[in-house]
Amino acid sequence: MTEVSYTAPLAVLEAVGSELRAHLPNGQTADVPADVTDLATAAEWALAYGLGAPGLSKYDEPSGPLLVLDESAAGALGLPLQLDDRRNLRVTEDHPAVKAVDAAGWTLSRAGLGAWSFLFKDRAEVRVAVIPWGAFSDHLRWGGLAEVATNPGALAYALGVYAERVISPTGSTAGCGIALMTALRPPTRVQFDRGTGKMRRVPVEGSLSKPVDPAPPEAPDEHPLAAERTRDQRTPEHVIFEEALTWYRKPTEAEAALPYVVGLDINTAFLAASSRLLVGLGEAVYTDGPRFDKKVPGTWLVDLSGAVLRTKHPVTKESVELPAGMPSPFTPNGQAPTGPAWYTTQTLAYAVELGVEVRPLAAWLRQEPGGYFDLWYGRLRDAYMATLADLGVTEDMDEESFLRAMATLKERDPEAVAVLAAIKQTAKGGVGKMREKPQGKRSGRHAPWAALKRPTWRPDMRAAVIAAARVGGHRKMVKTWVTTGAVPLAVLSDCVVYASAHPTARAVVPRKPDGSPMPGGFRLGPNPGYCKEEGVQTMAWYLETGGAGDNPARFIKGGGADAVREGE
Repeated sequence: MTEVSYTAPLAVLEAVGSELRAHLPNGQTADVPADVTDLATAAEWALAYGLGAPGLSKYDEPSGPLLVLDESAAGALGLPLQLDDRRNLRVTEDHPAVKAVDAAGWTLSRAGLGAWSFLFKDRAEVRVAVIPWGAFSDHLRWGGLAEVATNPGALAYALGVYAERVISPTGSTAGCGIALMTALRPPTRVQFDRGTGKMRRVPVEGSLSKPVDPAPPEAPDEHPLAAERTRDQRTPEHVIFEEALTWYRKPTEAEAALPYVVGLDINTAFLAASSRLLVGLGEAVYTDGPRFDKKVPGTWLVDLSGAVLRTKHPVTKESVELPAGMPSPFTPNGQAPTGPAWYTTQTLAYAVELGVEVRPLAAWLRQEPGGYFDLWYGRLRDAYMATLADLGVTEDMDEESFLRAMATLKERDPEAVAVLAAIKQTAKGGVGKMREKPQGKRSGRHAPWAALKRPTWRPDMRAAVIAAARVGGHRKMVKTWVTTGAVPLAVLSDCVVYASAHPTARAVVPRKPDGSPMPGGFRLGPNPGYCKEEGVQTMAWYLETGGAGDNPARFIKGGGADAVREGE
């Protein structure tokens, strides 16, 4: 048997004639022994061959092998080529392939045998992904890997790059995002207890060590804590609603006279927002009528209706009121609040920045602040930038070169393009999965579900990231307005649309008198938090799209593309 000469986290298997061949991430192939005839023997071979990946942090454990099966390999290992159970997407327990796993002493996870499966024996774990069952389908957000998967060698390379830069794949990209959080900050570590003379598990400082209940306003409607919530109580006064901004308006007469609209897209907005973000690690404690403190993570009940928003003019240094056409930073629909509502610390800190006197009526506060996302952000940022560099996009490019390179990005190396999309979805999906909703059947509408047992099921942290991204984008809009006088026409999460005299993003970004980027404003470049050109359309197109009741920011990319559907 050929030995690997490097750490190989995975192999993609295909059947060539009557033999199985393993494609490795470094381009090498290995012949699989003839006695590998089912999942159990394939798992044994993967362990013997040495597949797997080291831990990503001091207390993280190594991950086991990942075997990816194409259609031919699945057939050779006795698996059906399609799943008859289209509802649960699982192989039935009485199938010979499942019985063979059991007979060999391996056990499957409770999820059973599906597109992504976990096999366990003693302390070993082997993951299996089956391509014809949808392991890289659209709903798992693997970007272009479904197309790459038609070539086993190319898929092994792309997955190897992802495993090296992010984490060895473990299911959907959202699941990988959560797995990465846990790998970088494991919940517990083993420590010797002198009192008992035994080893025991203790929490790791800075990690999420155990599941905690959300504060009542943080609980989604399906949660047990929401069982007594009436329809009339599903309002901002009772339930926190920190979501991305979706808003658009009619242009003014002067704006409508301009020939173009230009969309700016903030790169990996949620990932950028997680950088240096202070979140509460422990349980929430109720406080009645507290004084607002931007250093304390929490969920606060505050009445921001009627608030006058002001900012400092960069030249005169005078306080100036924001224009009426600017969206509100406090609501997902951009309309000003009409009464008390629950907000994250991030939103209220920005309100203070805009000159609002914040007087909380009540709050659920967490006194264990920490930068939980810092390591996660650093690894994903590095992965994102390294993959962009593979595609010829680097930090040292001038604006024009950057825009040209991004315009043709998807015409380049398809493997790198697929990995880039997967990295972006890992960041976005990981944040979203912190408030994962129920999957499958439950005993009742408000019965607990499996995700609630994860320490990383933290809707408060999801809300904090989304709020930080929303107010961060709004801060850039304010800086653009005080510098150029331009007010956005439409916003869809991380995409902001402006009227423009010229068909280029360079015409709408704010600048200092010397032409250099204005600090704190929109800035063109590849880094997370910088922006790229999302699309350019005519003003006539904007008027038609908005007039039909569609948010133009969703479709400005052109060609019928939907920014939400494409994960932008």
